[in-house]
Amino acid sequence: MTVALMWEARATGGRGAELLEWARARSAELAREPLRRELLRAPQDRVLVITWWEAAYGDELPELPEPAAELIARPVHRWRFESLGATGSLDSP
Repeated sequence: MTVALMWEARATGGRGAELLEWARARSAELAREPLRRELLRAPQDRVLVITWWEAAYGDELPELPEPAAELIARPVHRWRFESLGATGSLDSP
């Protein structure tokens, strides 16, 4: 089974680029290499990291830590999903 872990944080005002770099560095330092990882950003200095793992839903998996309190506007949100498969392609027109 494939499990996706989602980690989302909102930076304090104007620190979105710093939070994105923090998340990029920490996601590269996970204790194991995921099948895939993706970093995304959104308005309001929000950063999302999704990692995909070959694991059972309840398995212990490496997760990004909580950033320093002064870097984030609120606690990190975390979700875990079971993949039901992909459709389409990012390369499709």
